[in-house]
Amino acid sequence: MSDNNYQPPKVWTWIKGEGGTFSNINRPIAGPTHERTLPIGKHPLQLYSLGTPNGQKVTILLEELLALGVSEAEYDAHLIRIGEGDQFSSGFVDVNPNSKIPALMDHSVTPPVRVFESGAILLYLAEKFGHFLPKELAARTETLNWLFWLQGSAPYLGGGFGHFYNYAPMKIEYAINRFAMEAKRQLDVLDRQLANHRFIAGDEYTIADIAIWPWYGSLAKGGLYDAAEFLDVASYKNFVRWADEVANRPAVKRGRIVNRTFGEPSQQLHERHDASDFELRTQDKLA
Repeated sequence: MSDNNYQPPKVWTWIKGEGGTFSNINRPIAGPTHERTLPIGKHPLQLYSLGTPNGQKVTILLEELLALGVSEAEYDAHLIRIGEGDQFSSGFVDVNPNSKIPALMDHSVTPPVRVFESGAILLYLAEKFGHFLPKELAARTETLNWLFWLQGSAPYLGGGFGHFYNYAPMKIEYAINRFAMEAKRQLDVLDRQLANHRFIAGDEYTIADIAIWPWYGSLAKGGLYDAAEFLDVASYKNFVRWADEVANRPAVKRGRIVNRTFGEPSQQLHERHDASDFELRTQDKLA
């Protein structure tokens, strides 16, 4: 299967199971594959997710809100194992017709409100609780500029660079070089912005930081694709300074392990239903 000689057919045909990692769950059609009702916990906010960068955005924000004393932000985080196709259940598709984590149901209102797409969830929660999104027009707009920058940029880091560097069934030099170049350009964008600002959108910690850190901050900390050395992330000094500061926030440390199913057992909290779960129900404790 040589990428140098491939000629696209007139009409593309799906070959099930082809495509390397995740090929067993990738498909060109939407909709549910099986019937399953989603569980509902005791809190108004019900999150259905996995501890990927997109999932971490939401759990970090919820933990930050709880750290501020916003008790209404208490939540149940149910594990969606995307490798097993949980996102294609009828219940999950009802919450997110796009079958991607994270997805949120807010039962504090009648009828309950569904929120899907990680950026939309961050915006919804920030507006609902009045934190991490400035109210002044210019500052709010700058925060949203960077939130939407992340939503448009992260697919290049994940689906582009991450796929071809880490997950693709063969190493394609052109694809890796193409997306490495874009990943480094994005790092330079962040580094230049952070040369003059403590946080992404200014001097205030916002949902822009919360959105960007699980992707790019994790890359800086060596936790994404094991690619920090390859991309020479350490050379982006302002960016690394920011990544370290955000990583040290207690709420970030908690939020990043919720629904996590990989890594050190002490850094895996498969489901979160109470604040005490961080002390009592990480995988090292359950083992």
